[in-house]
Amino acid sequence: MIDFRSKLSYTSQQRVGENFKLGGSIMLSDTQLDRYADVLLWGLKTARSGNFRKNDIVLIRYDLAAMGMAERLQAKVLDMGMHPVLRMGLTSKMERHFYEKANNKQLVFQPPGEKELYEHLNGSLYLHAPESLTHLSDINPGKIAKAVVSRKPLREILEKREEVGAFGWTLCMLPTPELAKRAGLTMRQYTNQIIKACYLDRGDAVRGWKTFYKEAMAVKKWMNSMEVRYYHIQSEKIDLRITPGQRRKWIGISGHNIPSFEIFLSPDWRGTEGVYFANQPSFRSGNYVEGVKLEFKKGNALKAEAEKGEDFVIKQLAMDKGARRVGEFSLTDRRFSRIDKFMANTLFDENYGGRYGNCHIALGASYSDTYDGNPSELTKEKKRKLGFNDSALHWDLVNTEKKRVTAYLTSGNRVIVYENGVFKY
Repeated sequence: MIDFRSKLSYTSQQRVGENFKLGGSIMLSDTQLDRYADVLLWGLKTARSGNFRKNDIVLIRYDLAAMGMAERLQAKVLDMGMHPVLRMGLTSKMERHFYEKANNKQLVFQPPGEKELYEHLNGSLYLHAPESLTHLSDINPGKIAKAVVSRKPLREILEKREEVGAFGWTLCMLPTPELAKRAGLTMRQYTNQIIKACYLDRGDAVRGWKTFYKEAMAVKKWMNSMEVRYYHIQSEKIDLRITPGQRRKWIGISGHNIPSFEIFLSPDWRGTEGVYFANQPSFRSGNYVEGVKLEFKKGNALKAEAEKGEDFVIKQLAMDKGARRVGEFSLTDRRFSRIDKFMANTLFDENYGGRYGNCHIALGASYSDTYDGNPSELTKEKKRKLGFNDSALHWDLVNTEKKRVTAYLTSGNRVIVYENGVFKY
Protein backbone atom coordinates (compact mmCIF):
# COMPACT_ATOMS: atom_id res chain seq x y z
CA MET A 1 0.00 0.00 0.00
CA ILE A 2 1.25 3.46 -0.87
CA ASP A 3 1.68 5.37 2.37
CA PHE A 4 1.11 9.12 2.65
CA ARG A 5 3.68 9.12 5.45
CA SER A 6 6.32 7.85 3.01
CA LYS A 7 5.64 10.96 0.92
CA LEU A 8 7.23 13.20 3.53
CA SER A 9 10.49 13.29 1.60
CA TYR A 10 11.05 15.75 -1.22
CA THR A 11 9.02 14.62 -4.22
CA SER A 12 8.79 15.69 -7.85
CA GLN A 13 5.98 18.10 -8.64
CA GLN A 14 4.07 19.35 -11.70
CA ARG A 15 4.78 22.72 -13.27
CA VAL A 16 1.99 24.26 -15.31
CA GLY A 17 2.62 23.77 -19.06
CA GLU A 18 0.76 24.19 -22.30
CA ASN A 19 -1.42 21.16 -21.58
CA PHE A 20 -2.60 22.47 -18.20
CA LYS A 21 -4.81 25.23 -16.92
CA LEU A 22 -3.73 26.81 -13.65
CA GLY A 23 -6.03 25.50 -10.96
CA GLY A 24 -7.28 22.50 -12.92
CA SER A 25 -6.27 19.16 -14.39
CA ILE A 26 -6.79 18.48 -18.07
CA MET A 27 -9.45 15.96 -19.17
CA LEU A 28 -11.28 15.76 -15.83
CA SER A 29 -14.45 17.85 -15.87
CA ASP A 30 -15.47 20.13 -13.01
CA THR A 31 -18.16 17.60 -12.07
CA GLN A 32 -15.63 14.75 -11.98
CA LEU A 33 -13.16 16.80 -9.94
CA ASP A 34 -15.89 17.58 -7.44
CA ARG A 35 -16.80 13.89 -7.18
CA TYR A 36 -13.11 13.08 -6.75
CA ALA A 37 -12.86 15.57 -3.88
CA ASP A 38 -15.91 14.04 -2.19
CA VAL A 39 -14.40 10.55 -2.52
CA LEU A 40 -11.14 11.79 -0.99
CA LEU A 41 -12.96 13.22 2.00
CA TRP A 42 -14.85 9.92 2.38
CA GLY A 43 -11.48 8.17 2.31
CA LEU A 44 -10.00 10.56 4.86
CA LYS A 45 -12.87 10.02 7.30
CA THR A 46 -12.92 6.25 6.74
CA ALA A 47 -9.16 5.93 7.23
CA ARG A 48 -9.26 7.46 10.69
CA SER A 49 -10.52 5.28 13.54
CA GLY A 50 -11.46 8.37 15.55
CA ASN A 51 -13.97 10.97 14.39
CA PHE A 52 -13.04 14.31 12.88
CA ARG A 53 -14.21 17.31 14.87
CA LYS A 54 -14.44 21.04 14.36
CA ASN A 55 -11.10 22.84 14.68
CA ASP A 56 -9.13 19.73 13.66
CA ILE A 57 -6.08 20.47 11.48
CA VAL A 58 -5.88 18.93 7.99
CA LEU A 59 -2.72 19.22 5.88
CA ILE A 60 -3.31 19.39 2.11
CA ARG A 61 -0.12 18.72 0.15
CA TYR A 62 -0.43 19.16 -3.60
CA ASP A 63 1.51 19.39 -6.82
CA LEU A 64 0.99 22.50 -8.90
CA ALA A 65 -1.20 20.78 -11.51
CA ALA A 66 -3.46 19.61 -8.68
CA MET A 67 -4.23 23.15 -7.52
CA GLY A 68 -7.83 22.91 -8.74
CA MET A 69 -8.41 19.88 -6.53
CA ALA A 70 -6.62 21.59 -3.62
CA GLU A 71 -8.96 24.58 -3.97
CA ARG A 72 -12.00 22.31 -3.84
CA LEU A 73 -10.72 20.44 -0.81
CA GLN A 74 -9.83 23.65 1.01
CA ALA A 75 -13.41 24.88 0.60
CA LYS A 76 -14.91 21.56 1.72
CA VAL A 77 -12.61 21.28 4.76
CA LEU A 78 -13.54 24.83 5.77
CA ASP A 79 -17.22 23.93 5.43
CA MET A 80 -16.56 21.04 7.84
CA GLY A 81 -15.37 23.56 10.43
CA MET A 82 -11.75 22.38 10.31
CA HIS A 83 -8.48 24.18 9.59
CA PRO A 84 -6.86 23.36 6.22
CA VAL A 85 -3.09 23.90 5.97
CA LEU A 86 -2.07 24.04 2.30
CA ARG A 87 1.44 23.30 1.06
CA MET A 88 2.50 23.13 -2.55
CA GLY A 89 5.52 20.94 -3.18
CA LEU A 90 8.67 21.43 -5.17
CA THR A 91 8.74 21.57 -8.95
CA SER A 92 11.04 19.05 -10.61
CA LYS A 93 13.64 21.82 -11.17
CA MET A 94 13.51 22.76 -7.48
CA GLU A 95 13.89 19.15 -6.43
CA ARG A 96 16.82 18.64 -8.77
CA HIS A 97 18.46 21.84 -7.50
CA PHE A 98 18.03 20.54 -3.95
CA TYR A 99 19.84 17.27 -4.56
CA GLU A 100 22.51 18.84 -6.79
CA LYS A 101 23.40 21.66 -4.41
CA ALA A 102 22.46 20.62 -0.85
CA ASN A 103 25.29 19.78 1.51
CA ASN A 104 24.89 17.21 4.29
CA LYS A 105 23.35 19.71 6.70
CA GLN A 106 20.94 21.02 4.10
CA LEU A 107 19.86 17.48 3.13
CA VAL A 108 18.58 16.77 6.65
CA PHE A 109 17.42 20.27 7.62
CA GLN A 110 13.91 20.50 9.10
CA PRO A 111 12.34 23.98 9.30
CA PRO A 112 11.29 25.27 12.72
CA GLY A 113 7.73 24.32 13.54
CA GLU A 114 7.63 21.22 11.33
CA LYS A 115 7.70 18.78 14.25
CA GLU A 116 5.12 20.84 16.14
CA LEU A 117 2.77 20.81 13.13
CA TYR A 118 2.93 17.03 12.79
CA GLU A 119 2.32 16.61 16.52
CA HIS A 120 -1.01 18.40 16.08
CA LEU A 121 -2.17 17.11 12.69
CA ASN A 122 -5.50 15.28 12.53
CA GLY A 123 -5.60 14.59 8.83
CA SER A 124 -3.52 14.68 5.66
CA LEU A 125 -4.40 14.68 1.97
CA TYR A 126 -1.74 14.27 -0.73
CA LEU A 127 -2.56 15.21 -4.34
CA HIS A 128 -0.01 13.72 -6.72
CA ALA A 129 0.41 15.18 -10.23
CA PRO A 130 4.07 14.81 -11.31
CA GLU A 131 5.79 16.73 -14.06
CA SER A 132 8.72 14.33 -14.35
CA LEU A 133 9.35 10.74 -13.30
CA THR A 134 13.03 10.45 -14.22
CA HIS A 135 14.58 13.85 -13.48
CA LEU A 136 16.73 12.45 -10.64
CA SER A 137 18.07 9.46 -12.55
CA ASP A 138 21.66 10.75 -12.43
CA ILE A 139 21.51 11.95 -8.80
CA ASN A 140 23.40 9.93 -6.21
CA PRO A 141 20.74 7.66 -4.62
CA GLY A 142 22.62 7.99 -1.34
CA LYS A 143 21.71 11.68 -1.13
CA ILE A 144 18.05 10.87 -1.73
CA ALA A 145 18.16 8.18 0.95
CA LYS A 146 19.77 10.56 3.44
CA ALA A 147 16.93 13.06 3.05
CA VAL A 148 14.31 10.30 3.36
CA VAL A 149 15.85 8.89 6.53
CA SER A 150 16.02 12.35 8.10
CA ARG A 151 12.23 12.65 7.90
CA LYS A 152 11.50 9.25 9.42
CA PRO A 153 10.87 10.77 12.90
CA LEU A 154 8.04 12.85 11.39
CA ARG A 155 6.47 9.73 9.94
CA GLU A 156 6.73 8.04 13.32
CA ILE A 157 4.85 10.95 14.92
CA LEU A 158 1.99 10.43 12.48
CA GLU A 159 2.04 6.66 13.01
CA LYS A 160 1.60 7.11 16.76
CA ARG A 161 -1.21 9.61 16.25
CA GLU A 162 -2.91 7.25 13.82
CA GLU A 163 -2.64 4.33 16.26
CA VAL A 164 -4.66 6.23 18.88
CA GLY A 165 -7.27 7.46 16.37
CA ALA A 166 -6.11 11.07 16.33
CA PHE A 167 -4.94 11.11 12.69
CA GLY A 168 -6.06 9.86 9.29
CA TRP A 169 -4.65 10.20 5.80
CA THR A 170 -5.38 9.50 2.15
CA LEU A 171 -3.95 10.37 -1.25
CA CYS A 172 -4.83 10.41 -4.94
CA MET A 173 -3.34 11.04 -8.35
CA LEU A 174 -4.35 13.43 -11.13
CA PRO A 175 -3.47 12.89 -14.81
CA THR A 176 -0.48 14.65 -16.35
CA PRO A 177 1.17 14.40 -19.79
CA GLU A 178 4.28 12.87 -18.19
CA LEU A 179 2.30 10.07 -16.55
CA ALA A 180 0.44 9.31 -19.77
CA LYS A 181 3.65 9.34 -21.80
CA ARG A 182 5.49 6.99 -19.44
CA ALA A 183 2.49 4.65 -19.37
CA GLY A 184 2.33 4.61 -23.19
CA LEU A 185 -1.22 5.99 -23.20
CA THR A 186 -2.94 9.05 -24.58
CA MET A 187 -4.16 11.62 -22.07
CA ARG A 188 -7.75 10.52 -22.73
CA GLN A 189 -6.91 6.86 -22.15
CA TYR A 190 -5.00 7.70 -19.00
CA THR A 191 -7.75 9.92 -17.61
CA ASN A 192 -10.40 7.30 -18.38
CA GLN A 193 -8.51 4.80 -16.20
CA ILE A 194 -8.68 7.26 -13.30
CA ILE A 195 -12.38 7.91 -13.93
CA LYS A 196 -13.21 4.19 -13.97
CA ALA A 197 -10.99 3.26 -11.03
CA CYS A 198 -12.38 5.96 -8.74
CA TYR A 199 -16.06 5.60 -9.79
CA LEU A 200 -16.09 9.15 -11.12
CA ASP A 201 -18.36 7.95 -13.94
CA ARG A 202 -21.16 7.44 -11.42
CA GLY A 203 -23.56 10.09 -10.22
CA ASP A 204 -22.79 9.21 -6.60
CA ALA A 205 -19.13 8.15 -6.52
CA VAL A 206 -19.04 7.96 -2.72
CA ARG A 207 -21.92 5.49 -2.74
CA GLY A 208 -19.93 3.27 -5.11
CA TRP A 209 -17.01 3.24 -2.69
CA LYS A 210 -19.26 2.48 0.27
CA THR A 211 -20.73 -0.52 -1.57
CA PHE A 212 -17.31 -1.86 -2.53
CA TYR A 213 -16.07 -1.28 1.03
CA LYS A 214 -18.76 -3.65 2.33
CA GLU A 215 -18.08 -6.30 -0.34
CA ALA A 216 -14.37 -6.39 0.53
CA MET A 217 -15.19 -7.08 4.17
CA ALA A 218 -16.22 -10.64 3.25
CA VAL A 219 -12.83 -11.40 1.70
CA LYS A 220 -10.92 -10.04 4.69
CA LYS A 221 -13.13 -11.99 7.10
CA TRP A 222 -12.43 -15.21 5.18
CA MET A 223 -8.67 -14.62 5.00
CA ASN A 224 -8.55 -13.83 8.71
CA SER A 225 -10.53 -16.97 9.63
CA MET A 226 -7.56 -19.24 8.86
CA GLU A 227 -4.63 -20.10 11.12
CA VAL A 228 -1.75 -19.90 8.65
CA ARG A 229 1.86 -20.97 9.10
CA TYR A 230 2.95 -19.53 5.78
CA TYR A 231 1.78 -18.61 2.28
CA HIS A 232 3.46 -20.04 -0.81
CA ILE A 233 3.36 -17.72 -3.84
CA GLN A 234 4.07 -19.33 -7.22
CA SER A 235 4.17 -17.84 -10.70
CA GLU A 236 6.45 -18.16 -13.71
CA LYS A 237 9.17 -16.15 -11.93
CA ILE A 238 8.10 -16.20 -8.26
CA ASP A 239 8.70 -18.96 -5.73
CA LEU A 240 8.31 -17.23 -2.38
CA ARG A 241 7.25 -18.09 1.14
CA ILE A 242 5.66 -15.39 3.30
CA THR A 243 5.11 -16.01 7.02
CA PRO A 244 2.24 -13.96 8.46
CA GLY A 245 3.48 -14.36 12.04
CA GLN A 246 1.57 -13.97 15.27
CA ARG A 247 -1.26 -11.49 15.91
CA ARG A 248 -1.65 -10.49 12.25
CA LYS A 249 -4.72 -9.63 10.23
CA TRP A 250 -5.48 -8.87 6.59
CA ILE A 251 -6.68 -5.33 6.03
CA GLY A 252 -7.31 -3.02 3.08
CA ILE A 253 -9.89 -0.90 1.30
CA SER A 254 -9.73 1.38 4.32
CA GLY A 255 -9.94 4.79 2.67
CA HIS A 256 -6.19 5.39 2.89
CA ASN A 257 -5.57 5.37 -0.87
CA ILE A 258 -7.93 6.43 -3.64
CA PRO A 259 -8.16 4.11 -5.46
CA SER A 260 -7.37 0.99 -3.42
CA PHE A 261 -8.52 -2.55 -4.15
CA GLU A 262 -5.72 -4.47 -2.45
CA ILE A 263 -5.94 -6.63 0.66
CA PHE A 264 -2.68 -6.92 2.55
CA LEU A 265 -0.83 -7.69 5.76
CA SER A 266 2.55 -6.89 7.26
CA PRO A 267 4.17 -10.29 7.72
CA ASP A 268 6.84 -11.47 10.12
CA TRP A 269 9.81 -10.47 7.97
CA ARG A 270 11.97 -13.20 9.48
CA GLY A 271 10.03 -15.94 7.69
CA THR A 272 10.49 -14.66 4.13
CA GLU A 273 12.24 -17.23 1.93
CA GLY A 274 12.71 -17.65 -1.81
CA VAL A 275 12.57 -15.60 -4.98
CA TYR A 276 10.38 -12.62 -5.82
CA PHE A 277 10.19 -10.90 -9.21
CA ALA A 278 8.53 -7.59 -10.09
CA ASN A 279 7.52 -7.71 -13.75
CA GLN A 280 5.95 -4.25 -13.58
CA PRO A 281 8.31 -1.29 -13.96
CA SER A 282 8.61 1.19 -11.10
CA PHE A 283 9.24 4.93 -11.02
CA ARG A 284 10.70 6.01 -7.69
CA SER A 285 12.50 9.15 -6.53
CA GLY A 286 13.03 10.34 -10.08
CA ASN A 287 14.42 6.97 -11.19
CA TYR A 288 13.15 4.20 -13.48
CA VAL A 289 13.50 0.56 -12.46
CA GLU A 290 12.49 -2.55 -14.37
CA GLY A 291 12.67 -6.32 -13.80
CA VAL A 292 13.62 -6.40 -10.11
CA LYS A 293 14.56 -9.87 -8.81
CA LEU A 294 15.11 -10.45 -5.10
CA GLU A 295 16.37 -13.59 -3.38
CA PHE A 296 15.45 -13.88 0.31
CA LYS A 297 17.13 -15.99 2.95
CA LYS A 298 16.11 -15.83 6.60
CA GLY A 299 14.08 -12.73 5.89
CA ASN A 300 16.72 -10.63 4.14
CA ALA A 301 17.09 -9.91 0.44
CA LEU A 302 20.66 -11.10 0.15
CA LYS A 303 20.71 -10.76 -3.62
CA ALA A 304 19.11 -8.03 -5.71
CA GLU A 305 19.14 -7.69 -9.49
CA ALA A 306 17.34 -5.48 -11.97
CA GLU A 307 17.13 -5.38 -15.74
CA LYS A 308 17.22 -1.57 -15.54
CA GLY A 309 18.18 0.67 -12.62
CA GLU A 310 20.07 -1.99 -10.67
CA ASP A 311 22.45 0.48 -9.02
CA PHE A 312 19.50 2.48 -7.71
CA VAL A 313 17.84 -0.68 -6.37
CA ILE A 314 20.97 -1.77 -4.51
CA LYS A 315 21.43 1.64 -2.92
CA GLN A 316 17.76 1.82 -1.90
CA LEU A 317 18.16 -1.55 -0.16
CA ALA A 318 21.16 -0.13 1.69
CA MET A 319 19.12 2.80 3.05
CA ASP A 320 18.94 1.23 6.52
CA LYS A 321 18.87 -2.18 8.22
CA GLY A 322 15.20 -2.81 7.43
CA ALA A 323 15.30 -1.84 3.76
CA ARG A 324 16.16 -5.41 2.69
CA ARG A 325 13.17 -6.87 4.53
CA VAL A 326 9.50 -7.24 3.64
CA GLY A 327 7.06 -4.86 5.33
CA GLU A 328 3.95 -5.74 3.32
CA PHE A 329 2.44 -8.55 1.24
CA SER A 330 -0.61 -7.70 -0.86
CA LEU A 331 -3.13 -9.28 -3.25
CA THR A 332 -5.63 -7.59 -5.58
CA ASP A 333 -8.72 -9.37 -6.96
CA ARG A 334 -9.31 -8.58 -10.63
CA ARG A 335 -13.09 -8.62 -10.01
CA PHE A 336 -12.71 -5.60 -7.73
CA SER A 337 -10.26 -3.47 -9.69
CA ARG A 338 -11.26 -1.69 -12.90
CA ILE A 339 -7.62 -0.82 -13.66
CA ASP A 340 -6.40 -2.72 -16.73
CA LYS A 341 -3.54 -0.55 -17.97
CA PHE A 342 -0.01 0.11 -16.68
CA MET A 343 -0.17 3.62 -15.21
CA ALA A 344 3.48 4.42 -14.38
CA ASN A 345 2.32 5.22 -10.85
CA THR A 346 2.46 2.88 -7.87
CA LEU A 347 -0.88 4.01 -6.44
CA PHE A 348 -2.63 2.57 -9.51
CA ASP A 349 -0.15 -0.15 -10.45
CA GLU A 350 -0.28 -1.83 -7.03
CA ASN A 351 -4.07 -2.05 -7.53
CA TYR A 352 -3.91 -3.44 -11.07
CA GLY A 353 -6.75 -5.78 -12.00
CA GLY A 354 -6.16 -6.76 -15.60
CA ARG A 355 -6.25 -10.44 -16.54
CA TYR A 356 -4.62 -11.96 -13.46
CA GLY A 357 -4.87 -9.28 -10.77
CA ASN A 358 -1.58 -8.69 -8.97
CA CYS A 359 0.46 -9.37 -5.89
CA HIS A 360 3.12 -7.13 -4.51
CA ILE A 361 5.57 -6.92 -1.69
CA ALA A 362 6.84 -3.72 -0.13
CA LEU A 363 10.42 -3.55 0.99
CA GLY A 364 10.84 -1.62 4.21
CA ALA A 365 8.35 -0.26 6.72
CA SER A 366 5.46 -2.37 7.98
CA TYR A 367 1.97 -1.26 9.02
CA SER A 368 1.01 -1.45 12.68
CA ASP A 369 -2.71 -1.53 11.81
CA THR A 370 -2.24 -5.10 10.53
CA TYR A 371 -1.71 -6.07 14.17
CA ASP A 372 -4.65 -8.10 15.46
CA GLY A 373 -5.19 -5.95 18.51
CA ASN A 374 -4.91 -2.34 19.58
CA PRO A 375 -2.00 -0.85 17.56
CA SER A 376 -1.32 1.67 20.35
CA GLU A 377 -0.11 -1.29 22.46
CA LEU A 378 2.77 -1.87 20.05
CA THR A 379 5.97 -0.58 21.57
CA LYS A 380 9.13 -0.74 19.48
CA GLU A 381 10.22 -3.76 21.50
CA LYS A 382 6.91 -5.58 20.95
CA LYS A 383 7.05 -4.85 17.23
CA ARG A 384 10.57 -6.26 17.12
CA LYS A 385 9.51 -9.46 18.90
CA LEU A 386 6.53 -9.94 16.55
CA GLY A 387 8.65 -9.35 13.44
CA PHE A 388 7.14 -6.06 12.28
CA ASN A 389 9.76 -4.44 10.09
CA ASP A 390 11.11 -0.93 10.69
CA SER A 391 12.65 1.19 7.95
CA ALA A 392 12.60 4.64 6.36
CA LEU A 393 11.91 2.85 3.07
CA HIS A 394 8.52 1.62 1.84
CA TRP A 395 8.74 0.50 -1.80
CA ASP A 396 5.96 -1.49 -3.47
CA LEU A 397 7.15 -3.89 -6.18
CA VAL A 398 4.38 -5.38 -8.32
CA ASN A 399 3.92 -8.70 -10.14
CA THR A 400 0.99 -9.22 -12.55
CA GLU A 401 1.81 -12.76 -13.71
CA LYS A 402 -0.65 -15.64 -13.52
CA LYS A 403 -0.11 -17.06 -10.05
CA ARG A 404 -1.30 -19.27 -7.23
CA VAL A 405 -1.14 -18.51 -3.52
CA THR A 406 -1.48 -21.49 -1.18
CA ALA A 407 -2.02 -21.16 2.58
CA TYR A 408 -0.27 -23.83 4.66
CA LEU A 409 -2.35 -24.03 7.81
CA THR A 410 -1.23 -24.83 11.34
CA SER A 411 -3.55 -27.88 11.15
CA GLY A 412 -1.43 -29.34 8.37
CA ASN A 413 -4.03 -28.68 5.66
CA ARG A 414 -3.54 -26.56 2.57
CA VAL A 415 -5.95 -24.05 1.06
CA ILE A 416 -5.57 -22.29 -2.29
CA VAL A 417 -6.58 -18.76 -1.34
CA TYR A 418 -5.81 -16.93 -4.59
CA GLU A 419 -5.52 -18.14 -8.17
CA ASN A 420 -5.68 -16.54 -11.62
CA GLY A 421 -6.28 -13.13 -10.07
CA VAL A 422 -9.21 -14.14 -7.86
CA PHE A 423 -9.63 -14.86 -4.14
CA LYS A 424 -11.06 -18.39 -3.80
CA TYR A 425 -13.46 -17.68 -0.93
